Amino acid sequence: MKNEKLIKEYLARAEEIIGERTPAEIAHDEVVVDSLNQGHPIEVALAAAAAKHPAEAIQWDDGNINDIAAHYDYLKEHARIMRKILKQKRR
Repeated sequence: MKNEKLIKEYLARAEEIIGERTPAEIAHDEVVVDSLNQGHPIEVALAAAAAKHPAEAIQWDDGNINDIAAHYDYLKEHARIMRKILKQKRR
């Protein structure tokens, strides 16, 4: 199936981009993504995640905030795609 091949290719590429993460890193990232989905700016999302997972807190400044925001925009889109894939597989 063409869809299965596309999904496999997407997942392989996503794994390259995201890399390996510990459960604590995943939990931190999920808080950031949830906060972004609620419409909060990246700085607020990072602060919320740091409050819940201080050991995983990300240090940011004006020089790197755009790169961090782009990373979390990717994770946000990745989470949306994964929900769609899982929903499709349940059918």
